[in-house]
Amino acid sequence: MSKHPFVAYLEGTSALVLDSPHSGTAYPADFGFACDYASLRRAEDTHVEKLYDFAPALGATWIEAKFPRSYLDVNRNITEIDTSLLNDTWPDPVETDPSAMSKVRLGKGLIWRLTDDGIPIYDRPLSVMEVRSRIDNCWRPYHEAVGAAIETAHARHGYCIHLNCHSMPAVASSHATEFPGEVHADFVIGDRDASTASSLLSLEICEHLRARGYSVSYNHPYKGVELVRRHSDPTRHRHSIQVEINRRLYMDEQTLEISEGFAPLQASLRALVSQLLTMDPRKL
Repeated sequence: MSKHPFVAYLEGTSALVLDSPHSGTAYPADFGFACDYASLRRAEDTHVEKLYDFAPALGATWIEAKFPRSYLDVNRNITEIDTSLLNDTWPDPVETDPSAMSKVRLGKGLIWRLTDDGIPIYDRPLSVMEVRSRIDNCWRPYHEAVGAAIETAHARHGYCIHLNCHSMPAVASSHATEFPGEVHADFVIGDRDASTASSLLSLEICEHLRARGYSVSYNHPYKGVELVRRHSDPTRHRHSIQVEINRRLYMDEQTLEISEGFAPLQASLRALVSQLLTMDPRKL
């Protein structure tokens, strides 16, 4: 296991790489948030790391962020800076593409300004130095770990399947997505409109889950963001797919307690991972 204080890394032997960027619960001392702690906790992809805790024993590489997504969101590019948070001019490049900046407008850039319910996280401006520190201590090592895992798996097998593991609320909050109030399916499978993975592979995952009785949406309302975009290259057999799980399947969204649905859901995920371990996307 990696000894990095903010990133867990368990190296596997298969072509399958799983990462959980948003399940971290170690709140750094320098966070300095001013909102209710419980509101920040509801921003986590709660218990995702537990849902997939079987994966390393099956030979999959596992990468996990220990810090919370509200501190720094590794699923955003470092250009997705909300400059309104800062006490000085940001000296590095800032994203200008309107679609890429949609989350920044919702208060959900690289550094969050608002919770999912629109509550301000800070009562102070952030310094350029502390934002850069978060990038250096959290964003860079996390992406380096994912990149290295995919590189190693690809070198060993000639292909890699990367699952970017998330969870989502049953109903989208006001500041969570571009579709507030949307009732989510059991799963959302995203490959950025078949740009980060073979659509045949993504649809195999969709059909596997539907065959087990789950409702599944493909590329809506979550297509996948920076981690699948940055680390995929389907033309070179590097396939990255975002997997969103509806939290109502396995937990109480208010208390964050695991429910009786956890065990059957985990069994379904184990079956999915086991199937992917037998698949070579070059033969689809």
